[in-house]
Amino acid sequence: MGAYILRRLLLVIPTLLGIMVINFALVQFVPGGPVEQAIAQLQGGGDVFESFAGGGSDVESQTTTGNDQYIGARGLPPEFIKELEQQFGLDKPPLERFLNMLWNYVQLDFGESYFRKIAVVDLVLEKMPVSITLGLWSTLIAYLVSIPLGIRKAVRDGSRFDTWTSGMIIMAYAIPGFLFAILLLVLFAGGSYWQVFPLRGLTSDNWDDLSLLGKVGDYFWHITLPVVASTISAFATLTLLTKNSFLDEIKKQYVITARAKGLSDRDVLYGHVFRNAMLIVIAGFPAVFIGVFFGGSVIIETIFSLDGLGRLGYEAAVARDYPVVFGTLFMFGLIGLVVGILSDLMYVLVDPRIDFESREG
Repeated sequence: MGAYILRRLLLVIPTLLGIMVINFALVQFVPGGPVEQAIAQLQGGGDVFESFAGGGSDVESQTTTGNDQYIGARGLPPEFIKELEQQFGLDKPPLERFLNMLWNYVQLDFGESYFRKIAVVDLVLEKMPVSITLGLWSTLIAYLVSIPLGIRKAVRDGSRFDTWTSGMIIMAYAIPGFLFAILLLVLFAGGSYWQVFPLRGLTSDNWDDLSLLGKVGDYFWHITLPVVASTISAFATLTLLTKNSFLDEIKKQYVITARAKGLSDRDVLYGHVFRNAMLIVIAGFPAVFIGVFFGGSVIIETIFSLDGLGRLGYEAAVARDYPVVFGTLFMFGLIGLVVGILSDLMYVLVDPRIDFESREG
């Protein structure tokens, strides 16, 4: 098992390299850039997108002094624009910039934000606890609810309980996460009905003045709606996955043999079926966690004003803050790969008969 884990860890390096190559190449084709963003801010134009949506007047305002690729640069001296390019490192060819970035990453130097003048590592470490908190709580609740519910649905397959719960699960899965989040805000965060939960953030303004017990209560009070909104789709998928996995195992010959030996249904279910059926559920752990952590983080963090990695990456992409964009994508990729390795370790923990090394051989 140790050799298998070592090989998986070594594969992380080329995988991350591939992620960075694809992301860097895609950025080269995205309209606009940090120079245009800086020009838009200097001229009080908001952000770079207004330059593309402004119509003919913006086109007429292009400079004709060798920097006409920057929309809205009229009135700015070419020397100033060249200084901006040097400041952002855009005066070098793309290949050289990419190789420099890789060399810096090898030295664990992720650069500095173009517009915040803060190290990318500091930004990521500052925002990561929010996203990890949201992802872990959502995944934990999804598993704690979905696994018992899925087992019960499998045992009572075809019953009225199974039919009604399946209908509710399908309805929950069909609701988009962002729509459900807005619905929760409207109903329970003072939108139009009840002011039960806070509207934004993870802590109250008087957090520092609260006791330890008060801080715990305040934290859970704030995290309730975001966690519920991000759990809804994972909950539906995991419940049906658990049910189908247990149904598939219950129909196998070894279950019939165990019952013929006089074992009770409970002993058969938890002594024989559980270990085999849980393998596919554990295999879905990375997909559940990554789906919540990656897919839902941007939407949920934006709606509930949570200052996490998803929102940081989105704002950096809008501002064309490339060091932050690449830093957050690198962290997302790294976390996804590590979670995949942990999933394999959980395979062995649930069923020690699994040997990845012999299967690869």
